[in-house]
Amino acid sequence: MKSFYYIIVLSVVCLLAQDASAQTQTRTRKTSESNNNTGLPELSVRAKAKNEGQGVNIDNVVWLRVLYREIDLKKEENTPLYYPTEPVGDRMNLFTMMFKLLVEGKLTAYKYIDGREVFTDKYKVDFEELLKNHNIIHKKNGTGATATFTIDESDIPSNEVLAYYIKEAYYFDQATGTFNSEILAICPIKVSEGDFGENLRFPLFWVPYENIRPYISRSLIMTSNYNNALTYTADDFFQLKMYKGNVIKTVNMMNQTLAEQFPDSAKLKYAQDSIDKQLKSFEARLWHSKDTVKTVLNTNKKETKSSTRASRSNNNSSNAKSKSSTPKNTSSSPTKSVRRK
Repeated sequence: MKSFYYIIVLSVVCLLAQDASAQTQTRTRKTSESNNNTGLPELSVRAKAKNEGQGVNIDNVVWLRVLYREIDLKKEENTPLYYPTEPVGDRMNLFTMMFKLLVEGKLTAYKYIDGREVFTDKYKVDFEELLKNHNIIHKKNGTGATATFTIDESDIPSNEVLAYYIKEAYYFDQATGTFNSEILAICPIKVSEGDFGENLRFPLFWVPYENIRPYISRSLIMTSNYNNALTYTADDFFQLKMYKGNVIKTVNMMNQTLAEQFPDSAKLKYAQDSIDKQLKSFEARLWHSKDTVKTVLNTNKKETKSSTRASRSNNNSSNAKSKSSTPKNTSSSPTKSVRRK
């Protein structure tokens, strides 16, 4: 009888343990899925068509200059791309969004090749290899092309991505007669400390900007410590050129960086500043005629000044004539009477 009682007790304990284990696994699976989910749906056909329409074909322009900038996230102007380092509600920084989109298979990244970017299937990034190379803790689910990855938000190295490479194109569009700029691609740079305390920089991958634009155009960011309202998106931040970065390379026939062309730091800084000035000067020299409104205003001001001067000179001449024509006062001084004594 006692043995029968013990069997019943053990059975109940086993059932309770299995139920608790199943609940734990379900809770863990839900948490992992929510951690790896950006909350952004797949792009609809209409959204894809709209995104393609926003792009510009720079292959047919008559003037083009392509350059690369380095965006340092430690500078105050660029911190909206860095914070928060871990998601807070729906808010996440740029790299966290890029990383989660890669996990979900909504975004394709391409290998970083020093000196050139090739956005073809041959140079697609192997995401599992990327995780292993940078020691990112992950769990692989399944095998082959259908394999998925589970990564906790705390293991995404967004706090180590301290810079970005930005590929920009400045061009004159003869169809619209306008001078514009376009961001072509983004490359996150992971910075870690070496064995001897030095900073090691690892450009991770390239992402074409047109591929990530539909997602970051919905991502609101905080751009000010004084106004905490989320009034801009990450796409606005790039399109409005709210970031600050130094030019590190321009496309040239020798395919050299500015540091290779100008080893001296003073000359390098001068070259970087000169490139920005050249772009502004080129845009200013596109238009030879002055603005008509400003021209009319300036003409009116000149006419007003000339008429004022003429009236002043006329007044002065008339005053001079009146003084010369006025007769002098001929009245003599009073005489004293002399009486004889």
